[in-house]
This record gives sequence, C-alpha cells and structure tokens, in this order.
Amino acid sequence: MFRIPRLARRRSTAASATFAASRDKPSDGKFADGVSSHRRPASKPAASNPSTGGSSPYAELFTVPGSKAFCLSGAVARLPMSMMSLGIVLALNHLHGNWTTAGTMSAAYILALAAVTPLYARLFDRFGQRRVGRVALVLQVIAMLVFAFAALLRVPIALLFALAVLMGLTQFSFGALVRTRWAYALRGPANAKRLNTAYALESAIDEMVFILGPILAAFLATSVHPVSQLFVPTLACGIGGAVFFSLKGTQPSVVEMVEVTAASHDDVDVRDAMSNGGVGNADVDNTAAAITVANGTVATAAAAENAAAKNATESAEFSIHQLHRHGPRPKSVLLYQGILPLLLVFVTFNMSFSAFDVSVTAMMKAMGREQLLGLQLAMFAVGSCVGGLIFGVKELKGSNWRHMVEFLTLLTLGYVLIRFAMGNLILLGFLSVLSGLCVAPVFATGNLIVKNTVPSRSLTEGLSWITTAGQVGASLGSTFGGIVLDVADYHTGMLLPCATTFVTLVLAVMGWTLARRRAAKAQA
Repeated sequence: MFRIPRLARRRSTAASATFAASRDKPSDGKFADGVSSHRRPASKPAASNPSTGGSSPYAELFTVPGSKAFCLSGAVARLPMSMMSLGIVLALNHLHGNWTTAGTMSAAYILALAAVTPLYARLFDRFGQRRVGRVALVLQVIAMLVFAFAALLRVPIALLFALAVLMGLTQFSFGALVRTRWAYALRGPANAKRLNTAYALESAIDEMVFILGPILAAFLATSVHPVSQLFVPTLACGIGGAVFFSLKGTQPSVVEMVEVTAASHDDVDVRDAMSNGGVGNADVDNTAAAITVANGTVATAAAAENAAAKNATESAEFSIHQLHRHGPRPKSVLLYQGILPLLLVFVTFNMSFSAFDVSVTAMMKAMGREQLLGLQLAMFAVGSCVGGLIFGVKELKGSNWRHMVEFLTLLTLGYVLIRFAMGNLILLGFLSVLSGLCVAPVFATGNLIVKNTVPSRSLTEGLSWITTAGQVGASLGSTFGGIVLDVADYHTGMLLPCATTFVTLVLAVMGWTLARRRAAKAQA
C-alpha cells in the first residue's frame, strides 16, 4: 500500500476532512474542497471554460478532452440493456410458446441485475472505474455467452433460469459510469448548465439504444435465428466496455473520507514550517483543512507547502495512490432525503415500459406482423430521443421535481390515447412518438435530482440506484404483463401502462411536496 513519509511527531485535536484520491492516475484530480496540490504545474481543463453562446450546447460538450471516446464507447456497451430482456422474451416464447415463462425469466434476470447494481456502483466509487470494471466486464461477457449457448442448445428450463439469474448478477450500469464521468469533467458551478445538457444527451443516447436494440433483436429473432439476438449484445458489451475502461484520462478521482488531526501551534513541525516558509499564525490556521495524512500521522510541512501552492495556482492537480480510509464509512445513498421517494417513482415508471413492450409484442404476433415489431417498439424511443435532445437545450424554470410532474402528466395522457389506438399501427406509432417525448426528460430530471442530493464521492452509487429502481420496475412490468396476456389479451395488457404511470404521477407529486417542505424549512 502507498505510504507517505512520517513528518509529524505528535497528534493533537481530532478533525475530519475529505480528500480526492485516484488510484489509476486520472488526468485531473483535486482535493474535494478545492485545495490544489503543489506537485505538478497547473493545467486548466477545457471543461472549466464557460460556454460560448455561438455554438450548439451539444457541440460544446465534446470540446471536453476525451468526452467523445467515453460517450461513444459507453453507448455501445449499453446495447444489452435494450436487447437482453426482450431477447429472452422472444427466445423463450419461441422455444416454449408461453408468455408467462418468458416474462418470468426476463424478470428473474432483471431482478438479479437490480440486486447487484448498487454494489458494483459502490465498488466503482471506492476503487475506481478502471480497476473494478476490467474484472467485472470479463465476468459479464462470459456469463452472457454461457446463457446464449445454453438457450441455443435448449437446456432444461430450470437450468436456463439459473443461468439467467447468474447473468444478471454480473451486470452493472454503464449509464451511471458515463454520467459520473460527465459530472467529473464538468465539475464546478460554472458548468452546471453544461452538465444538465450532458445528462439530457445521455438520456437521449439511452433512447437511441432503445431505438436500435428492439429493431435489431426482433430482426435477428425472426430473420436469422430465435437465439441470435442474445449474441449481438454480448459482442457490443465486450467491445464497448473494453474501450471505455481503457480510457484513463477521463476516469473520475476516487473520493474518500479520511480522519485528520490538526497540529498545535507549538508543534515542532509547525514551527519549522513557519520559519522555513515565512507564514504567519493565520496562514497556519488556513492549512488545517489541507493536511496530508498517512498511517494516522499529520504531514504538516506538506500542508504548509500545499497552502502556498494554492495561493500561487488554484487549478493545480493532485494524485495519491491507495490512500487508507481511517474515518467513518460514507453515508448510504438511500439515507439522503428525497432519494427513496425518487426510487419509488422510477420503479412504477419503468413498469409501464416493460408492460407496454410485452403487450405490443403480443399484439404484433396476433396480427401476424412480427417482422414489424422492432420498428413499432422503436417509435416510442424515437419520441423519447427527440424529447431528450430538446430538453437539453431548453432552460426550464422551477425545480426538477416540478418538471417531472409535468412530463408524467403528459405521459399518462399519452398512454390512455395509445390504449384506444391498439390495432391501428399507423396511429399507434404516431401516438407512441408523441408520448415518448416525455420519457427522456423524466430520466434526465431524476438524474439531476440525484446529482443535487448526494455528494460526489457517492455519485455513481446514487445514479445506479436510479437504474436499479428502473430494473425492478421493468421486471415487475414484464411479469405482470405476461400473466395478463395469458389470462386475457393485449387490449387488457395495455391497461397496465396507464395504471402504473398514473401511480407514478401520484408518487412524483408526493416527492415534489416533500422537497418543497424541506426547502421551506431550510430557508427558515
């Protein structure tokens, strides 16, 4: 483990501070409180430059060094999220001719995925994306290949269920990792608007993935082989993930809580630092928040040099490897106010999507139009993609919770209209595009709520909980949707999206009310 030379001879009053420490040499790491290191000359990142009004907000995002690479590779690596669940339904329904079995296996896979996503996220926050990701990616690709070959060989259904769960346990959220990189690249109050644009872009990319994924899955299942749609996302995940984790320069610093102790003015090292650096007692007080810690000791001489370097340049970089954490464990993301109501919103919100997909799949099969299934499902994602791009360039007034309530109201109305358009593919596609306009903005506002609620050291975990809540909702929606389809028909199945979105709207109104009360108490 990394060690720093012991410079202090004794300890005094206990305190605590936050340090940003990277284990894989990111190109830009700083103390969490903004104190810069004196070890390297400053290099002002492109992300810190204010936006210029003359160019597109999306074009400005990609002036950030390395942003094109991690954004594109992350998009490719996310292809399984739009193909595996639907691919399981298509494969199992073809092999066994039962919607309940297909929907339940898809739900088992998603629930397993949801159970481990926050755990992976905490590992990414704790040890760094590259270190954890390379190992996790290998396990993920192997598990996906094993499941695909098992389905191809038609192994017993019980074994296939077990392999689906095992595959889910190896999955993690690439979307959260990409959004964390954006937050790191666009850190600072000056980039708040650009970060909103970046999150809107990522929501639009999610929808682009959901445009391509269902079309590709349906085409492969109906035109190539009923199991071929399980191999393509495996290949995309392996290639995109390998490129993503190879990008060291944009990897966020690992932020940790470490316990420090402030040295007394009478400490020998403090007196030496004062005499050598020519700083007064007031300057020594200012260095207390920037004391370097190693093995429980206080490197006060290095702290004095850090303070001098801060006065010379505020943007210098800092890099420490494998710093021990001696302080308290970080607070669980779930304990921050507003997170649990937000997760409930996304559970019911995502139930509507999987129920919609299963119902439309059953409708297209009943009509004998399975070859158009991917295109029909993609209409919803097209609208969501457009809505996300528009949301990214518009500056809306009011809170994120208010925006979420407004978009959910419009989406609920859209689902009601879709219910009455079942059977008319042209009208159904048109209404799906209109309704989809509200989807990506809801995801973007949810991610912004998390970004504004949890500290940066737990951001990946916070964003992954949004993904986890959505995955739980998707599994429940596919399960209940499959049961309804076996008992009734696709007309009844389409009532599920209407009901679940209405419940989501009620929960969002409750979350908005609680947020306003907290804001009022804070002002008081």
